[in-house]
Amino acid sequence: MSEAGRPVKTTCPYCGTGCGVDVLVRGDATEVSGDATHPTNAGKLCVKGAALGETLVPEGRALHPMLREPAGGRELQRVSWDTALDVVAREFRRIIREDGPQAVAWYVSGQLLTEDYYVANKLVKGFVGSANIDTNSRLCMSSAVAGHKRAFGEDIVPVSYEDLEDADLVVLVGSNTAWCHPILYQRIVKAKAARPQMKVVVVDPRRTATTDAADLHLPVRAGTDVWLFNGLLSFLYQHGVVDTHFVDAHTRGFDRALAVADNTAGSVRAVARQCGVDESLIAEFYRLFARTAKTITAFSMGVNQSSAGTDKVNSIINCHLLTGRIGKPGAGPFSITGQPNAMGGREVGGLANMLAAHMDLENARHRQLVQTFWDSPCIAERPGLKAVELFEAIEAGRVKAVWIMATNPVVSLPDADQVKRALAKCEFVVVSDVMHKTDTTAYAHVLLPALAWGEKDGTVTNSERRISRQRAFLPAPGEARPDWWALAEIGRRWGFTDAFAYDGPGQIFDEHARLTTFGNADDEVPRYLNLSGLVGMSAGDYDALAPVRWPVSGQDGSDQRPDAVSADAFMPRVFSDGRFYTADRKARFVATPPRLPMHARDEDFPLALNTGRVRDHWHTMTRTGLSPRLAAHIDEPYVDLHPQDALLSGVREGGLARVSTRWGSLVARVRTSGELPRRTAFVPIHWNAQYASDARVGSLVNPVVDPVSGEPEFKHTPARVEDFAVLWHGFVLSRTPLPMDQVIWWTRVTGHRFLRYEFAGRERVGEWSAFARTALGVHATDADWIEYEDRTAGQYRAAWVVDDRIEACLFVSPRPDLPSRAWLSGLFAKERLEDLDRIGLLVGEPTDRGADAGPTVCSCFGIGRNCIVEAVRGGCHSAEALGRKLQCGTNCGSCIPELKALIATSLVPA
Repeated sequence: MSEAGRPVKTTCPYCGTGCGVDVLVRGDATEVSGDATHPTNAGKLCVKGAALGETLVPEGRALHPMLREPAGGRELQRVSWDTALDVVAREFRRIIREDGPQAVAWYVSGQLLTEDYYVANKLVKGFVGSANIDTNSRLCMSSAVAGHKRAFGEDIVPVSYEDLEDADLVVLVGSNTAWCHPILYQRIVKAKAARPQMKVVVVDPRRTATTDAADLHLPVRAGTDVWLFNGLLSFLYQHGVVDTHFVDAHTRGFDRALAVADNTAGSVRAVARQCGVDESLIAEFYRLFARTAKTITAFSMGVNQSSAGTDKVNSIINCHLLTGRIGKPGAGPFSITGQPNAMGGREVGGLANMLAAHMDLENARHRQLVQTFWDSPCIAERPGLKAVELFEAIEAGRVKAVWIMATNPVVSLPDADQVKRALAKCEFVVVSDVMHKTDTTAYAHVLLPALAWGEKDGTVTNSERRISRQRAFLPAPGEARPDWWALAEIGRRWGFTDAFAYDGPGQIFDEHARLTTFGNADDEVPRYLNLSGLVGMSAGDYDALAPVRWPVSGQDGSDQRPDAVSADAFMPRVFSDGRFYTADRKARFVATPPRLPMHARDEDFPLALNTGRVRDHWHTMTRTGLSPRLAAHIDEPYVDLHPQDALLSGVREGGLARVSTRWGSLVARVRTSGELPRRTAFVPIHWNAQYASDARVGSLVNPVVDPVSGEPEFKHTPARVEDFAVLWHGFVLSRTPLPMDQVIWWTRVTGHRFLRYEFAGRERVGEWSAFARTALGVHATDADWIEYEDRTAGQYRAAWVVDDRIEACLFVSPRPDLPSRAWLSGLFAKERLEDLDRIGLLVGEPTDRGADAGPTVCSCFGIGRNCIVEAVRGGCHSAEALGRKLQCGTNCGSCIPELKALIATSLVPA
């Protein structure tokens, strides 16, 4: 906590960019702004970060330990922490005693702080003796980890954010950076504006918002990235674009990698045919890459989330090794991490096939080092179960107890209905979460209340290896406790009191830092991860720790603790000396024979389903779903299709469709955005059972995984789309939550002072007035009730008013094109309705057309589409002009591509 009136400097809890945040608490209000001193974002925040204050609400929080007896109790009952932890310790110990350490498991999260991650891995790998601890980071960046280790010998990201700005060519592969990492995207855009000669290439099957900044867009067929980069490797060699000295002196395996590339993608024409891209575009990309020495290839989920993800990563790295474009300013392969602390988790061995401090689980010396340092009775000797196979083992009964921390696998894992079955059968399930009710907590025998962002204290590491403090500025609600504390309490209950006698996160961080140095100098190949310069910090030093990139060796000659400026200034560029972290200090070319996704499309499932994020939501919406601002842009689940595929599937824009695969199905609204190529579909990942009746896209996803990394195939699942026929569509705005048991389909949207429900039905309704009163919970005969019905058109409208203040309203029609929600939302901000408002409720539109701002486009400033269109028609013919007039696009810039599209369409003559 900081002094009153002074902001707390912390970090944003969303993506792996790792932006610094200033938080000022004034009474019940929390002001969130960008930290101008943080080197990552220099005061900028995307809309998700800017709206963090709206998510700090008490609704739905898990506040007390809860217990459901494994013997068959149906409801969770409140218990003390001692009781809950005694049960957890007893049940895990019993199962370990009866069935061995491989019969228990932990499934953790990139949402954990490094200190939480460290204690979890110490407990499991050193005191249970099993490596059955995996993380949801397996789902987003484990292919990058595996690719780094194969090429470099250690999981090292070799570039920084400054390199993105220094590069003359930035290639964004499988990354909708504009939406998923907005601050990084804006840094690239700003650098490009300052140096127009800088080029940006986007490699993505979809025409996303990121392509707005692209000089070249390659809409490659999903799953063909290895062909593209094998072809590039072959092209570069054929045209003599080779750093011969670097290849000869500092690498191995080139001949084999080139032979495979030549054999599978030896000509531009062959690559173009396989990737489904015009040959001239492939040739233009190859020539651009060949002539640009300062090239960054930045990749994200579109590369990693694949059954060939590790080979995709290595095919990219191969091209940088061939040209010596690594270890130099503005050059290198760059994994853009998904979660806020996926990198921190990697540092402490967060994956089932790793040890802490970048040590190898299958290296006997490393196992001995870690066990000695921890003074533990045992050490895991073989890799544990990775995420997908872990839940398969739970369903099969091989794993009998699981502890899930800070993640929602019933929504986020592939084949998510299998996860449901597994947890329903599991003998003992513990869930640590900040929310009482999630899709996963429904299966908990023990629910432990965890601290949320703003309450917990520790460190995170971002995509460029920068460690930042995440500081508390709110008191713990109820009985919520840190995750590291709950884990340490189990260690103590098992008799390991000294090993888990932590009094705070600073002490844990110091132990983590000391482990990175333990035995490191004695190794023939010392590990690059080294935090010796951070060892021995006092509590005050730890609390004041400035953002710093590792390694932090303390060898800069300064007696001062490193800060963001001094540490970066003295840090040698990784790989600049041509020395890598393999046994012979040489990088490895890795041969990457290309292969298509395992399950192909067929007549029953003719579309390739792709999944990913939308601009203003995060993961499974347990945080962003609470924010009215974030819910305003994309407010319900959708399936995006090419217009011709929509026609062939018998669905239309704005209607409902069922999306099905061999593993599951969902129902979503149809979009035809024009972003997708033929025979593909896109569905966002975020919606769960608290926000939609049937929208968990994880239940549809192909559970096949990469054989090296274990990362699932989220980008290519054979699917079909069919009309979801309903008799009527409707929506409700209500100040209080409502049951949706009268409808076949629904979604819930958080508004300012209200909740909105979109719904549809298949049953004929005899009396709409009775239906509406029941749905809205109106029973008083003297209620101020406004209603209108057109039986011929099948339209019905009703509003419930209490003391001239709108309490709820309902609109129904046989068609999905119902009245604008935006102007109705504004009525809930009024303390009293005016007569014209009542007339508008009956008519179904505002009497003043200017009162309807339209759907939100710029979430940062709440600017609606209608306002933007009006400004365009009034003379604002550029995004800059709109920004000057309305402010839209002037903060995070994520809406600028949409602004440009609106300008183009608004200027087309009717």
